[in-house]
Amino acid sequence: MSLLLLLALALAPGIMIGFYIYYKDTHEKEPSRLLIKAFFFGVLSTFVTFLISWPLDFLVPLDEQDLSQQAVHAFILVALVEEFSKFIFVRGILYRNANFNEPFDGIVYSVMVSMGFATFENILYVSDGGFSTAVLRMFTAVPAHATFAILMGYYLGKAKFENGNYFLSLYGLLVATFFHGAYDYFWFISFVPGIWLGAIISLAVGIWFSRKAIRIHQIASPFRSSSPVDNPEQNS
Repeated sequence: MSLLLLLALALAPGIMIGFYIYYKDTHEKEPSRLLIKAFFFGVLSTFVTFLISWPLDFLVPLDEQDLSQQAVHAFILVALVEEFSKFIFVRGILYRNANFNEPFDGIVYSVMVSMGFATFENILYVSDGGFSTAVLRMFTAVPAHATFAILMGYYLGKAKFENGNYFLSLYGLLVATFFHGAYDYFWFISFVPGIWLGAIISLAVGIWFSRKAIRIHQIASPFRSSSPVDNPEQNS
């Protein structure tokens, strides 16, 4: 298969999800240049993940057939490390930007960073696994990363506009880690017959919560009353 086609398949889901979240930001759009920067922060976060994971892989030996060790693998060595690598760019840089001026922006910037991470990761996986890997990850891994990001971003948005509640920021990191870990854990122990369905169910639950989070922050926007979307009479 053409390398260009495989590259397109690897890039498409992350870019499409990014545009979807941009579309959902109905009241006060973020600057395109900042969104692109956030996406590339996500690419950089993959290298942060590698720097953290590389020594841990030597320090924490794993038995692939051991359920408890695979839990450590899924929730700590993968989920926490990856979500923390994204979190430091959102919370440490984008959170402080003047354009982060409504709760929904927590979701926007978290998703853009996560899509940068997921897209770069996707290129690596697809270059090795080919077409079948591209199609599988288009409907599983990349949407899963978006779901984790929406949940993290929901709490980051609340944290900034609820008296700078730092605990909510950390809670968002933990929620994203929990859903990420649950999703990965069921894949990691897929040697148990039928257990992979747990990953699909956890993803479905995460998507349900994500849709709810998006709607809550859309309603909470301080720009909502002045938006044409909410004031159709302005368009008449």
